[in-house]
Amino acid sequence: MAGRVEGKVAIVTGGGTGIGRATAHRLAEEGALVTVTDVNMDAGQAVAAELGGQAQFVQQDVRQEADWLRLMEEVANSHGRLDILHNNAGILATQSSQFLADTDMEQWRALQAVNVEGVFLGCKHGVAAMSVGGRAKGGAGGGAIVNMSSVAGLIGTAGAIAYGASKGAVRQMTKSVAIDCARRGLGIRCNSVHPGIIQTNMGDAVMSLRGGDPERAWAASIRHVPMGEAGEAVDVANCVLFLASDEARHVTGAELVVDGGITVI
Repeated sequence: MAGRVEGKVAIVTGGGTGIGRATAHRLAEEGALVTVTDVNMDAGQAVAAELGGQAQFVQQDVRQEADWLRLMEEVANSHGRLDILHNNAGILATQSSQFLADTDMEQWRALQAVNVEGVFLGCKHGVAAMSVGGRAKGGAGGGAIVNMSSVAGLIGTAGAIAYGASKGAVRQMTKSVAIDCARRGLGIRCNSVHPGIIQTNMGDAVMSLRGGDPERAWAASIRHVPMGEAGEAVDVANCVLFLASDEARHVTGAELVVDGGITVI
């Protein structure tokens, strides 16, 4: 039986750890040819080695347009096209506090550069690659872009003001890209995923931002999850897989929330 994304060519940015690593694995398990990118060479190469097969690693700083151009060239040389782009790379903070009074312009700009400009560049060059690559193969182009946002892009985040603003921008950008691609008849869908409390390295960093004992912070946060537990990286990866697959062929501009019910309250 063929996998859900059998033979599709995929890029996962920030694929060296956490949700990116889990997504790279799920896409590969379902038949995709995955290119993992990360600014951390050791982590990214390790994931590509775990995937085996035709997986490859490309070191990338998503803030740099030249890196995006080089990435798309390498994927085109390897596979001739691009079908799936998961804009996952992101950062939470560069300093210990992100309350309004504590957030300086250096931290604000650092988060917007990675989380917003990185996704913008991914969408820009991803759409171009999906359009040109598909037509070069004799088709009409098309593909799926899945952008990583957060519940912080949906609800107020007093202690993570720069991060929340960046993820709100990703949410809006996703909808704009979706409409643009639909109206141009490109066959490219663009959706966003919004994780809540997820057990990853970034989840640990969130708890550290809150000060005190991280284990107590985890326990306090989980008490706010109606389903009573934190999510796992694979829970988010499965949602990315769905949006990347043809099962979601009529879904674009949507926001898929993976939060155990936090935003329902």
